[in-house]
Amino acid sequence: MQSTSQISSMNTARALAPLSDMRPATLEKIEKAVRKVFAGFDSNEVTMAQIAKSANVSLQTLYKYFGDKQTLFYTIMDIVLGRLAARIMDHLQGIDSVQDRLRKTLWVCFDFVDSHPDAVMVLSSVSASRIRNIAIYENKELIGAFLNVLEDGQKRGVLNDTVPLYILFDVFMGFISRLGLMHIIRQTDTPINAEFDALFVILWRAISKPDI
Repeated sequence: MQSTSQISSMNTARALAPLSDMRPATLEKIEKAVRKVFAGFDSNEVTMAQIAKSANVSLQTLYKYFGDKQTLFYTIMDIVLGRLAARIMDHLQGIDSVQDRLRKTLWVCFDFVDSHPDAVMVLSSVSASRIRNIAIYENKELIGAFLNVLEDGQKRGVLNDTVPLYILFDVFMGFISRLGLMHIIRQTDTPINAEFDALFVILWRAISKPDI
């Protein structure tokens, strides 16, 4: 029987099979397993064998398509966040009001927290130096669309224009990250979106142009 290291070495030496060749149901099982296992253990302790067992797929399948644990992790998390990004893009377009666009975007992000708590926990454990290994964080189209909304808000005089755009962006994303993570850690019974209106008021006051 081949050891895990032997299988890994063999697969590293040859090109990975494209994910498009994998059955969607199999990829879905692997995604759920990655989210579950990495949320429950320190990433350094997680093994490919654990993930294979949780997903009920062979170890050879994981190595065939992903090659190693890190590639598996970053690829799956990019898929998860890619779906969120697509929803965000939909809400950043087609609506004239800056406030409404940001409101809908926040709702989508908090809905992700409610529906993917394991993914939020996993992402919170990724170090700042490695977060960019998840491809979606380098998605210029998504980031550009978001910054365009914020810039539009500054030009219209509704968002704070005394700070650079990236400050508004960081405040928005930091608000989601901190509240989402703590909501899960506290094991709150109600979904975070149950208090959405009050939360959006807090965020809007933080980034909107102060009354003079």
